[in-house]
Amino acid sequence: MTTRMTDPGTGGDDRLDTSAIAQVRAYWEALRTGDSVPLRARIDPRGIAGALDRAFLIERIAPGLAQFRIAGMACNRLFGMEARGLPLSNLFLAESRMQLQIGLERVFAGPGALHLWLRAERRAGRGETLARMDLLPLLNHAGQCTMALGCLALPQDAGAETRFAIRSSRFDPVASPEVAELPADAPANPFRPARAHLRLVHSAG
Repeated sequence: MTTRMTDPGTGGDDRLDTSAIAQVRAYWEALRTGDSVPLRARIDPRGIAGALDRAFLIERIAPGLAQFRIAGMACNRLFGMEARGLPLSNLFLAESRMQLQIGLERVFAGPGALHLWLRAERRAGRGETLARMDLLPLLNHAGQCTMALGCLALPQDAGAETRFAIRSSRFDPVASPEVAELPADAPANPFRPARAHLRLVHSAG
C-alpha cells in the first residue's frame, strides 16, 4: 500500500529534470528479486552512470538519523563542501527535520521507498525553487536494512548552502522477510495511511 501525506501536484515540478531519479529507481528495481531489498554490495556506479552527480548513499546511525557514506557532486555543491560523513538532515530546514526523521525510519523499518517533494529556502531576489529526492532501502553486509540509495533532482540554479523544506512525501512499502527489524526506540509513524563529467566521494566500507 502506498501512503501519501498530501498530493504534491505539479507546483512547478515540471521545470525539474527528474531523469536521474528515474534512472536510479529503475536500477534499484532491477536489483530486486521479487519483494526483496537489494544488497548495498550489489550497487555498481556503472549502473547509474548518467545520475552519479545526483546520487548518494546514506547509512542509518541512530533512530531517525542517517549520514552520507558516498555523495555525488550535486550534494557536495549544496553543502559547499564534501558531504561524506555529514547528516542528511543538514540539507533540511529545521521545520522539516522531524518529518525527515520519521520518513527515514519508515525507509529502514518498513522497509520502503520514500519520495520527497522539496522547496528551497527563499532568498532575496529569487522565486520559489523546487526539488525532488528519492530514498531507496538497501541491506548491509549483515542483511539488515540500515542503508539507502538516494537521488536528487535539482534546478540548475541550486547553489551552495541551499536548504530545503518538505512540501510533500509519499512512502511505498517493500515486503521483504529478509530484513531485520529495527529496535523499539524508533520514532512512531505519524503518516497517514547525457553523460556528465562526474565523480563520487567514497568512504571505506
